[in-house]
Amino acid sequence: MTEDHVQAAAAALNRMLADASPAEIIAEAVRSVMPGRLAVVASFGTETAAMLKLVADIDPSLPILFIDTGWLFPETIAYRETLASLLGLTDIRVFTPSAHALAEHDPQRDLWSADADACCRIRKVIPFAEAVRPFDAWINGRKRYHGYERERLPVVERDGHRLKFNALAHALKQEIERIFITHGLPRHPLEKHGFASIGCMPCTTRTQAGEDQRAGRWRGRNKTECGIHARSSTAETEKIQGADR
Repeated sequence: MTEDHVQAAAAALNRMLADASPAEIIAEAVRSVMPGRLAVVASFGTETAAMLKLVADIDPSLPILFIDTGWLFPETIAYRETLASLLGLTDIRVFTPSAHALAEHDPQRDLWSADADACCRIRKVIPFAEAVRPFDAWINGRKRYHGYERERLPVVERDGHRLKFNALAHALKQEIERIFITHGLPRHPLEKHGFASIGCMPCTTRTQAGEDQRAGRWRGRNKTECGIHARSSTAETEKIQGADR
């Protein structure tokens, strides 16, 4: 489909699913996207288990795309294995940054300090573009109550020539907690130590009482997102990669 067709499809789905539950949104994504062309993107952070429980109940064979940036907490890697086994997820796909790109642009592993955006691009955005390349649509777990740019999340939007389903966009924190409690889902090991939102080790800090959910991410920087959710960032990255091939 052309980007115009994707935009029209996203608008129609967004209207149809405006009041749908997260489970209904995921089920509609499965129905509306051709088999084998839909993926789920998961960070295996503090709230990921709630989304993956809903996914597993609908189709545990959906591909789960996971970007290992090389800077993740060991606890996050262990949590991924725990949830995959517990929920019966059968297709976890792990992607890593290019060794050549790291050697060229981050040989001392200090790019996160000098240029966090460049670090995210090399370690997450570019590997993600490669991971999502075979798919026509993807599901993620962003939520409006996280604030910042996420406050106005649509349920479905266009990401280049793909559909992006923000399955938990209008879910409330209480709903996420209810899923954890109802199904006895394990918590991320670092949550009990004060981490509310977890990304890469150098750019993640504990969240203090009264702070926003994502206040511990890139603390002290004018940055709230890694870049994979920037408008059409994936499509733009794919075009650059295509030109380099």
